[in-house]
Amino acid sequence: MRRWFLVLFDQIDLALTNWMSKYSLMFLRYSLALIFIWFGTLKFIPGMSPTVDIIENATNILFFGTVPAWIAVYGLATVECLIGFGLLLNIFMRLTLLGLFTQMIATSTPVFILPETVFSQIPFGLTMEGHHIIKNLILIGAGLAIGATVRGQRSNLNLKQI
Repeated sequence: MRRWFLVLFDQIDLALTNWMSKYSLMFLRYSLALIFIWFGTLKFIPGMSPTVDIIENATNILFFGTVPAWIAVYGLATVECLIGFGLLLNIFMRLTLLGLFTQMIATSTPVFILPETVFSQIPFGLTMEGHHIIKNLILIGAGLAIGATVRGQRSNLNLKQI
């Protein structure tokens, strides 16, 4: 009686892992696209993005007040939307991923130049802005996974090797 259960479990497991292998990268790409388009669009609408203040403060520090903060906000919004549409439409992937990684570096600068905004207690206690920035690590990982496929091949990653 137990044998049929193990065979059934193995068949279900095989079907599920095959399905995940087939669709996971597409889902990952669409998920990233949604995040970038959504967050980018919010920056175009006054009062909708909780990150505008930190963008403005970081811009003033990085450019010594010489660049109007709205340029950085709308510039970042535009880049995020372009990244999102590149991912969604699966076009210009190398350029899209370059934009993603560049944007991740840029949006990480408050960790170094505005630590009081990012941390409630340095180095582990995070503010809401800090949570928003630190979650970018998973976006970077997702970008790396997608980037591993731009030449048309599947990733050779075997989780048992990690």
